[in-house]
Amino acid sequence: MHTTTKSPPPQMSPLPSPHHSPPTTPTPAPTPTPTPTRWWTGAKLIPLTISVSLGLLLRFAVPKPHHLSSQSWQLFAIFVTTIAGLITCPLPVGAWAFVCLTILVITKTVPFAAAFAAFTNEVIWLIVVSFFFSRGFVKTGLGDRIAMYFVKWLGKSTLGLSYGLVLSEAVICPAMPSTTARAGGIFLPVIKSLASNAGSLPVIKSSASSLPKDKSARKIGAYLVQSQLQSANNSSALFLTGAAQNLLCIKLAEGLGVKVSIPWVTWFKAACFPAIVSLLATPFIVYKIFPPETKCTPDAPLMAKNKLEQMGPVTRNEWVMVATMVVTITLWIAGDALGIASVVAAMLGLSILLLVGVLEWDDCLNEKSAWDTLAWFAILIGMSGQLNALGIVPWMSTGVANSLKSLSMSWPAAFCILQASYFFIHYLFAGQTAHVGALYSAFLAMHLKAKVPGLLAALALGYNTNLFGSLTHYSSGQAAVYYGAGFVELLDVFKLGIVMALMNIVIWGLVGTPWWKILGLF
Repeated sequence: MHTTTKSPPPQMSPLPSPHHSPPTTPTPAPTPTPTPTRWWTGAKLIPLTISVSLGLLLRFAVPKPHHLSSQSWQLFAIFVTTIAGLITCPLPVGAWAFVCLTILVITKTVPFAAAFAAFTNEVIWLIVVSFFFSRGFVKTGLGDRIAMYFVKWLGKSTLGLSYGLVLSEAVICPAMPSTTARAGGIFLPVIKSLASNAGSLPVIKSSASSLPKDKSARKIGAYLVQSQLQSANNSSALFLTGAAQNLLCIKLAEGLGVKVSIPWVTWFKAACFPAIVSLLATPFIVYKIFPPETKCTPDAPLMAKNKLEQMGPVTRNEWVMVATMVVTITLWIAGDALGIASVVAAMLGLSILLLVGVLEWDDCLNEKSAWDTLAWFAILIGMSGQLNALGIVPWMSTGVANSLKSLSMSWPAAFCILQASYFFIHYLFAGQTAHVGALYSAFLAMHLKAKVPGLLAALALGYNTNLFGSLTHYSSGQAAVYYGAGFVELLDVFKLGIVMALMNIVIWGLVGTPWWKILGLF
């Protein structure tokens, strides 16, 4: 017998009682206030005003020397505007250089063909191809592998760790002329990994105080960063292809009649003793004046060993990279005897890397720094050549030389004053290549007018261009990369910058002077 179960009647929703508040509806989220758009997104107005005003004042308010033409004086004014913009940065460097080049052509100061003539300059294309080589080192992992081997061999102490990193950069730099790529692509990642394993973290600033909340950066991170930065200057000075600006120096020197036979060998031969002594002394000096809190790093070799095991055996692309660089550097050294220009040797090396697939064309296209360098290097070299051709550089150098002569100053004294001026004026420049493009030709011409031996003056200016690369956090590409890692306080950057600059000047002076005398440079 089946029993039927009645369903309970449906429940009725209770009517709201006058004594109870009705249920509240959720409050909609407030609509976010749209961020106001900036009314001006172009060039920075204050730097733009300063840069343009300096050029206009020079052109129209300063009397033109009677033996200079209006064209040359106008070119000088535009050049001053260009350099002021490189210092104050109203636009990125390449964009600002292009704007100033456009002004040169629009004002008919320089014909279009002359304005763009430097874009066919061999040295500039050698620099561009060298940037592509740097991409190959990073892409194949060869740079990391070399660094890890040195850490494995020398990394039992913090000082040994520093020497391992410094020596590995000295090995790599002849085939990797981009100092920024070496710093950001290879050595800073290695330093960060080593510091992290040692419990050394970047300095973190508090929004309410300038005091660091984490002081562990001084364990090993800050020391390794500063030691690597200060030593990199000597690595770059040791080889002609150790830094892009070295090649530019040689080209500008040739434009003033200073011929450098077998440039790669001549540069290395003159630099080898002072650069190697300074390179070996720098980690120890930094260790004494900016000591790490952690002196021993027994885990570093093990970390390097594990990293090498993870990387596995040397790959085909790494072997191809090694072989290509050996061939290219050999041709750079022996190119004059074989009748092969340095840029042709570099082109051959790049072609090999492209043909065997170590690099792809997209890798080259994505190397923005190379194409940016092509643009503004060519513009600065073109301007420098026109300044010399139209008489500006001879006029300036003659004036300075006459002033030195009126003081009855010998050429060694003039050499020291001019070199020191060229060195410390770098506080005004953001980057080494801008400094070279702006002042190298003028200072070399001053040396020549003061009867300083030409080859000695050209090489010393080139070496100093590398040595002032760590004066500040903005003095070079690698300085900006290392400072951006956050391990070192800004005050320490400036203090170490000036101390190590003076130490380099002393070492290069004491070691270089007798060596250059032996070589017959003076």
